Order: sequence, then C-alpha cells, then structure tokens
Amino acid sequence: MPEAKLPAWALAGLGTTQIIGYGTLYYCISILVPDIARDLAVSEPWVFGAFSVALLVGAFAAPTSGKLADRWGAGRVMAFGSIGSAATLVLTALTPSAWAFAVALALMQVVSAGVLYSTAFTAIIQAGGRKAQTSIVHLTLIAGFASSLFWPLTTWLHSAMTWREVLLLYAALHIVICLPVHWGLARLTSGAVADAHRADVSLEETVVQQNRNLVFLLMLLGFAIEGYALSAMLVHIVPLTQALGLGAAGLVVASLFGPAQVASRLINLVFGGDLSQVWLAVIAAVLMPIGIVVLLGTTPSFTGAVVFAVLMGLGSGLTSIVSGTLPLELFGRHGYGSRLGWSTSAKQVTSALAPFTMSLSMAEVGVSASLWIVTAAGLVGAVAFALILLVPKRSTQLVSG
Repeated sequence: MPEAKLPAWALAGLGTTQIIGYGTLYYCISILVPDIARDLAVSEPWVFGAFSVALLVGAFAAPTSGKLADRWGAGRVMAFGSIGSAATLVLTALTPSAWAFAVALALMQVVSAGVLYSTAFTAIIQAGGRKAQTSIVHLTLIAGFASSLFWPLTTWLHSAMTWREVLLLYAALHIVICLPVHWGLARLTSGAVADAHRADVSLEETVVQQNRNLVFLLMLLGFAIEGYALSAMLVHIVPLTQALGLGAAGLVVASLFGPAQVASRLINLVFGGDLSQVWLAVIAAVLMPIGIVVLLGTTPSFTGAVVFAVLMGLGSGLTSIVSGTLPLELFGRHGYGSRLGWSTSAKQVTSALAPFTMSLSMAEVGVSASLWIVTAAGLVGAVAFALILLVPKRSTQLVSG
C-alpha cells in the first residue's frame, strides 16, 4: 500500500481551523468578560469562574472524542465538531441569564474537544504518513498565532458590536470556513481508518510491547503536572511579576511569552528532527522551572524577568509539539486518538484547577513560596518524562495478519 501524505491544503486548512477554534472558543472570552458580566449582572470573577468550570468539564470529553476519532476518523469528528461549535456559540450568545450562560459555556468546551489540537493531531496521524510528526510541528507553528490574531480582532469587533453579536459572528466562521475543511479531511481520515481496521495495525509500525501501562501512566503524570505548572503561571504572570517589584514592566514581560512560544516551534522544526520526543518532553518541562529560578534569583531585575518569560514561552511551545508527537513515538498509530484524548484530559483537568490553587497559594504562603512550589512541580513533571527512558522495553515490528 503506498505511503499516505498529508496534502498541503489539508495542513493549511487545519492551521486555519485551529486558529479559529482557539480564537473563538478560548482566547476571545477574556476580552468579552467585562461586557458579559455587566449584561448578566454578575461579577467578572464569576464569569472567569464559570469559564474555569467549563474548561474542567470539557477536559473529560477528550477521551471520548479520541475514541470516536479512532473509530470514525478524526476528520468526521471535526466536521461534527464544527457544527457543534457553531451551535454552542449561538446558544451562549442567546443565553438570557448567568446560569444559562455557564451551562452553554460548558457545552461549548465539551464540543471543543472535537475540533482542537488533540483531534487535529489525530487527523494528521491518520492521513499524514511518515511525515506526520513534522506536520504536527507545522500545525503548532501556524496555530501559535491564534491569540495574536484573535485578541486584537475581538477587541476591534467588540468596539462596534456587543459580546453576543461577536459570538454569533464567530459561530458563522465555524460553518463557513471550518466545516468545509473538516468535511474534506473526513474523506482522507475515514479511508485511513478503514485501512487500519482491515490490517489491525499499520505495516512497519513499531510499538512498545512491554510495560505499556507504566509508560502511559508516566506520560499522563508528566503532562498533567506540566499542564498545572504552565496554567498557574500563565494566568497570574502579570500580577506575579508586579508583586515581585517589576511594576508596569510586568505587562511587557508577559508580552514576550507568545513570540518565544512561536520561536521554540521554529527552532524545533529546524534543529529538532533527530531528537527523541521523550528528551524533547524533558527539555520542555525543565525550561519553565529554570526560568522561575532565574526570576526569583534576579528580581526585580527586568533582564531576569525577560529571561524568565522567554524560557517559559520556549517550554510552552515545545509542550504543544510533544503533546502530539510523544504518544506517537511511544505507542505508534494504532489507538493514537484514544491515548491522546486521555493525555489531553489529564493536562486540561490540572490546567483548569491551577488558577484557583495558585491564587489560594499566593494568599496563604506568599508569591515567592508559591513560585518555588510551581518550580518543584515542574521538575517532578520533568522527572516523570525522564523515567520513561528507564523503563525496560522491547520493540517488535508488527505486520498485518
């Protein structure tokens, strides 16, 4: 059977739909919160709290989405996800009360599992052939601009429209742009899934045959801890740097995170082709703890804070890559969607809890102590990934029978 290759239109289309997906289902909310709070007669923390709960609820949908992608093809799941995303954006825009808004927001995050990174990575694995790993890096590079595009776009639209009208417009993007792309992908991935089912596993696919459960648990632990540490820092980065004496410069420091994130993906694309994804996961996990140590050791130095922000951005960018490539390297393509769904769920659950626990920690033990706790947590995550290298394993070449 000839080796499949992901068409250029599919990669470009997926990049576009990921920018729209993250921009409309995630990044735009923070811009709209003040208007939402006024309209629904609740506080801004209440809206952020509802969003955190919605993210937590949505995290539990990732394993199911992964199983469906393995069974039906990721493109088909993404096509239905586009329809669901549009429907839940409309539902959220039309909610008459705060509690109805919270429910609609939760449904939106449940549906988002079918259109964001984990399912998109599965689509690439199913249709991308041997170069699927490189295509994942390309995709994360393109999608890394979601916040840079949608924060200003949402601000501009909101200057002339209500938050409800903005969400209705964003719902239309999922139908007009995302749905046709995902429907086209459905033809590619459905065929690949049918071939895999007939062969049980792909020809020439190597998977770890021993200690799979231990390796899988270590991978989940690493992603969960890393997700917690990154989320805790991202949400609080500006107040943290200001509390450490940087004042208004904290906002400048925070703005360096995005460019550093994109830079890490470019660096990996150029130089990381031969690097084991386990080692890349370890490197990604240790960059932020190192950055925090630099921040604490140099505060209130602006230069030290810049180094911290750059290291955190580099680590985050690499994390986006290894979240898709590490399960592939460790377990192969067979059942990839399901495994990726579980690792995504583990990371999102801890990410949803992190802002609250970090806020509580800062109130109870102070900023510096809280940062040392996050540093320790990040290092534990790195150790979990590193332990994968020590697990005895035997790789066996599988062929169709």
